[in-house]
Amino acid sequence: MCGICGEVRFDGGSPSVASITTMAQVLAPRGPDAAGVIVRGNIGLGHRRLRILDLSEKSEQPMVDPDLGLSLVFNGCIYNFRELRAELQAKGYRFFSDGDTEVILKAWHAWGAECVSRFHGMFAFVIHERDSGRIAMARDRFGIKPLYLAEVDGGLRFASSLPALVKAGGVDTSIDVAALHNYMSFHAVVPPPRTVLNGVRKLPPATIRTYQKDGAFEDRRYWDPPYSRKAGDGNVSREEWQERLLEALRLAVRRRMIADVPVGVLLSGGVDSSLIVGLLAEAGQTNLMSFSVGFEEANGEKGDEFMYSDLIAERFGTDHHQIFVPSSELMDALPGTIAAMSEPMVSYDNVGFYLLSREVSKHIKVVQSGQGADEVFGGYHWYPPLTNSNDVVSDYGKAFRDRAHDTLAEQLGEGWLADRDVSGDLLKEHLLRDGADTPVDQALRLDSNVMLVDDPVKRVDNMTMAWGLEARVPFLDHELVELAARIPPEEKLRDGGKGILKDVARKIVPSEVIDRKKGYFPVPQLKYIAGPYLDMLRDVLSSQAARERGLFRKSYVDKLLAAPAEHITPLRGSELWQVGLLEMWLQAQEV
Repeated sequence: MCGICGEVRFDGGSPSVASITTMAQVLAPRGPDAAGVIVRGNIGLGHRRLRILDLSEKSEQPMVDPDLGLSLVFNGCIYNFRELRAELQAKGYRFFSDGDTEVILKAWHAWGAECVSRFHGMFAFVIHERDSGRIAMARDRFGIKPLYLAEVDGGLRFASSLPALVKAGGVDTSIDVAALHNYMSFHAVVPPPRTVLNGVRKLPPATIRTYQKDGAFEDRRYWDPPYSRKAGDGNVSREEWQERLLEALRLAVRRRMIADVPVGVLLSGGVDSSLIVGLLAEAGQTNLMSFSVGFEEANGEKGDEFMYSDLIAERFGTDHHQIFVPSSELMDALPGTIAAMSEPMVSYDNVGFYLLSREVSKHIKVVQSGQGADEVFGGYHWYPPLTNSNDVVSDYGKAFRDRAHDTLAEQLGEGWLADRDVSGDLLKEHLLRDGADTPVDQALRLDSNVMLVDDPVKRVDNMTMAWGLEARVPFLDHELVELAARIPPEEKLRDGGKGILKDVARKIVPSEVIDRKKGYFPVPQLKYIAGPYLDMLRDVLSSQAARERGLFRKSYVDKLLAAPAEHITPLRGSELWQVGLLEMWLQAQEV
């Protein structure tokens, strides 16, 4: 787990070592253990390392294999690297290190672009071929590891975070009006390739991009599972689905224990993280460290779920750490949280993950986390109403969209509204393409391939890596997701959502954490904005920078400031926090 960056020249010039060094410095929190920069011909590569596998200097990056003529920077973890290494050794390849980085180099040489289909893991990597001059970039199936791109005069820069690219200079930092439309419509989700800045794009998940020496490139999507039933699936009993799922979960959790340092768990006390703890205990894991976070109450809403996380910790004998964050500390942490965001993200639990990661990183370098289960197993409230939908685009939009295009026209400032409902078009594109049997399947595919990537997954990566902490997400094991996509929707929607996952969980964990109202990562002070939080947002939205930018109509901002609690989105988010967070993020980037 690391931070990667670099510059490629297509005009015959030399990469800027100063720019690469600047980007690497911004990425230092992602990789506090080591750093490296190399320049070879038209490419310069930078790396910040967090030592998880092969703690020796043999796995330092950028990694160069002069015999194969390949150079590489890589962020992530290939969980099946030992099996691939054995396969490559049988083909005659010799290894000088013991980690997963060198396995990518050899796999690329042996199998070319097809190697990514063999990888179980999370990854973003860039490979340079000395002899052909080609550059290849790849991102894992769920975009767990980020890769941002910026065209600069005569070349291209890339980095693990957007702020690193901006800090290096030469990037168009004007606002992308289509991305702004997505941000305001989709709960801050801006799907690739866009970001809110015109000059920065991101490689889509499950994509491998190959650049020629002249800068021409082509993309290939290497994974797109069908959300449909295979022949014979109709004859599979509920009990058999449960057994298949349990085995897939066991394997997913076991895969993510591979490390040369201890691995812990972020334990919220919900079904998902509790099941991870239970499966680790079942597999014989001992001395497991677990961590939970909680906040002060606000407006009568409880700010923690300690009673459930404590129950799981006691049941399975974990070395448990309960972290309570007072309101004063929450306020102090907001600037750091916003600075850690590669893109503006409105979910309240950003600051929760940021503070939790800060504390966890004092004890451990790797954790497993429960993100993805709701999107994969149907845990959200908008799935059941789609069961008999005759208009999945409209019905999904009513549940998920923060506001309609016409409403947005009344809220955005002059010149900031896209010329059409680009967010509605995006829904149609993803929901109606072939490969999903039912409206629920269509929504689950959209959420797993789009919403998940640029909300929960990005949030966890940004906030954990801000403290040099690696987070692994077993519910996004691609073989597990392929199985889940085949399971009939009714099996997922049972029991208030995630029915089949709850069936499996009852075999492992106490029923008290299963048979209860669904919980979220609560930070009530940012939902019911008052006191110093309201003062902060008023100052930000009335600042000279905000007034000159003019993203939002003054009448709309005044209405939000006058009664924040009256303006809550369908996903229970604060409209005031949404507009204020965007402005705070833009100001943090100094754009």
